[in-house]
Amino acid sequence: MDALASLLEGPRARGAFMIRACFDPPWSVRVEDRAPLTVMLAVRGETWIVPDTGERVRLRAGDLAIARGPGAYTCADDPATEPQAVILPGGRCTYPDGRALNGSMDLGVRSWGTRLDGATVLLIGTYPLQGEISGRLLDALPPLLTLSADEWPCPLTPILTDEIVRDEPGQEVVLDRLLDLLVIAALRAWFSRPQAEAPAWYRALADHVVGRALRLLQDDPAHPWTVAALAAKTGVSRAALARRFTALVGESPMAHLTAWRLALAADRLRDTDGTLAAIAHQVGYGSAFALSTAFKRAYGVSPQQYRTGEA
Repeated sequence: MDALASLLEGPRARGAFMIRACFDPPWSVRVEDRAPLTVMLAVRGETWIVPDTGERVRLRAGDLAIARGPGAYTCADDPATEPQAVILPGGRCTYPDGRALNGSMDLGVRSWGTRLDGATVLLIGTYPLQGEISGRLLDALPPLLTLSADEWPCPLTPILTDEIVRDEPGQEVVLDRLLDLLVIAALRAWFSRPQAEAPAWYRALADHVVGRALRLLQDDPAHPWTVAALAAKTGVSRAALARRFTALVGESPMAHLTAWRLALAADRLRDTDGTLAAIAHQVGYGSAFALSTAFKRAYGVSPQQYRTGEA
């Protein structure tokens, strides 16, 4: 598996929140849902996205934005427009003063806003749970990234526009998979740009020594790797590999291996029914207890709590 594939294999939406937002100016919505990842695809009109920290961006028809949580932001026809609604965790919607909207902006199946044929139409998909997106992927992304229609004319726009308002059996599963596909395709386009801000370990793959070491760790995490074993495989001394790896990746080889093993374990906990002992064996830990101890140290919760969504 290549590095980009391993990075993008994480999105696994489960009952994701998807909606067609339709507005006439002036409009403004404050988003405080703390979702780990939200995708916004502009179908019609113009939208400003104004994060609490960082630069504001403007989306035109065909443009796409991905917001990485948990930071709050505002979507509006103009940055100066005051918010008319607030989106909170769990999809709860209120007026800015805290009063519940009580469905006053519902426009039908997965449609929300002021008018179905509004001047602005956005398709929005949100991953509500941290475990649905690989932590390595989230760490690789800026708080807000955009792709213009010129950079990447999204081939999924007409499909999503049609499917998001359908009310058919199994429709949630269809939308989950479309959201995953949209995220993967968009991020592949984003990372392929010459100016892409890829993570240090991803850039380090181009180095003939460190890249070889990274691929060895990624391809066989269960192997009992040591710095000495990696150095022998890459043809340099142990000290030289340790220095070069840390300089390019930003952490030692063994620290990177630990993070990679735990990230794999986290994905397997959410995506499979494997026992903790089996997962421990798959990712290079000698016992379920050893994995559990390392996992709780890194993630702050036990593997069981993570699997059941208590993370």
